[in-house]
Amino acid sequence: MKTPNNDLSRRAVLTRMAQSCLGVGMLPSMEHLFSGKALAVGEGSATAKQAATARNVIFLYMTGGQSHLDTWDPKPDNKEVAGPVKAIKTSADGVQVSEYLPRMAKQMHHACVINSMATNTAAHEQANYFMHTSFGLRSTIKHPGMGAWLSFFQGPGNPALPPYVYVGNDSRHPGAGFFAKRHGPLMVNNPEAGLQNVSPQKGVTDERFGMRRDLAHSLDAEFQGKWDTRGVKAYSDVYADAVKLMKSEDLVAFDLTKEPDAVRQAYGKDTFGQGCLLARRLVEHGVRFIEVSLGSWDTHVANFINVPQLCNTLDTALAALITDLEQRGMLDSTMIVVSSEFGRTPKINQNQGRDHYPIFSSVIVGGGIKGGIKYGSTTPDGAGIATDKVGPPDLNATIGYALGLPLDQVIYSPSKRPFTVADKGQPLTHLFA
Repeated sequence: MKTPNNDLSRRAVLTRMAQSCLGVGMLPSMEHLFSGKALAVGEGSATAKQAATARNVIFLYMTGGQSHLDTWDPKPDNKEVAGPVKAIKTSADGVQVSEYLPRMAKQMHHACVINSMATNTAAHEQANYFMHTSFGLRSTIKHPGMGAWLSFFQGPGNPALPPYVYVGNDSRHPGAGFFAKRHGPLMVNNPEAGLQNVSPQKGVTDERFGMRRDLAHSLDAEFQGKWDTRGVKAYSDVYADAVKLMKSEDLVAFDLTKEPDAVRQAYGKDTFGQGCLLARRLVEHGVRFIEVSLGSWDTHVANFINVPQLCNTLDTALAALITDLEQRGMLDSTMIVVSSEFGRTPKINQNQGRDHYPIFSSVIVGGGIKGGIKYGSTTPDGAGIATDKVGPPDLNATIGYALGLPLDQVIYSPSKRPFTVADKGQPLTHLFA
C-alpha cells in the first residue's frame, strides 16, 4: 500500500532525475503543469452552453478593499460621506466617477459600472477567496478560480503557453483548486523581469540537451513500469511542457522590452501598469485569462492621501489598456473586469480612513458588454444597496457566461462533491449588447 511519504520520495526522485539529466531546473512557477486526479462530469447535467461573447478575460484585482465612494460611486451631495472627493462627468451620459479617475472618465462610454456589489464578509482572506471562487473558504477543500474553470472546460488558448497567468505576489490566490494543477495560473511576480529560468544551464548545447532529454525518456519508461503510471506521468509531463515552453516562439510574449518606450510609458512605469501591458501581450499570444493585482487599498489610515495615488496608477493603466485593445481590434473579444474583495465604510474614521465594508463597485469593459451604463445603485449615503444587488458569484457567472462556459454543468471533485461554475451565481445577461 502506498503512503504519502512514499509518494513524496518518488516525486523527489523524479525531480532530481529530470534536473540532472536535462540540465534545467523546473520553473518555480511551473507547478501548475502537474496533473492531478481526474474529475468526473456529473451524469445528467446539462451540457448546453451560451454562445461566447468574449474569448479572453483580463481581471484587474484591487487587493485590500477599494472604496466605491472614492472611485466609481461618488456621493458629491453628501459631504459627510464624500469627504474632499469631488465627482466628475464622463463620456457616458449620467455616469459620474471620482475626480481621481480623469483618464477613465474619458473611457466610460466603453464601460459598465456595477454599483450594487455586496459580499457576505468583510474579512480579507474570506472575501478574497469568495470573490475568486464564488465559494466560502473551507479547510477541507480548495475551489478553483475562474481561470481554472476556463482551462478545465476549454483548454489552453495556446498549447505552448500556460492556460492562464497571475501577475502579482498574493500567495492566497486559489489557483487550480481541486482541479489538476495544470489548470492553475503561472505566477509572475515582476512583469518587467520576463519569464525566468527558461534556458538550459550554461554550457548545455541543443545537442546535449536533446541527448539528456532522450535519456530522461528512457529512464521514465523504466520508472513508470514500476510505479503508479498516473503519478509518474504527471511529473514527466512537467518537463515535457517546460521544454515546449522553452522552445516556443511565443515565449517573446513575456518580454516587455519588445514594446516601444512610448507604449510602456502610456501604461505607467510601475508594476501594475507593466502588468497590464503584459496582459495585452499575453492575450495577443493566446493566453485567455490573465489576472493583474494592485494592492494597498486597505486604507484604514490616510485614505484621502493613499487613494489618489492608487487611483492614478489604476487610471493610467486601465485607460491605456482600453485604448490599446480598441486600436488593435481586440476590445470586443476581450473582457476587462475591475473588482475588489469588498469596499470601505461610508463613515470616515478618526484617522481620516475608511474601514472594511461589504458594499463596493465593479467595472466591466469589452467582451460583449454594453458600454456607457450603470447597473444597480446604493443609497444616498452609500451604506446600503438601493437596487439590483449583485454578489461575487453573479459577477463570476457573468464572466463565465461571456466565455461560453457551461454554468450548470456539474463537476465532481476528487472527494465526490458536486460543483458548478460560480456556484449559484446568476449571469447578468441583460448587460450584454
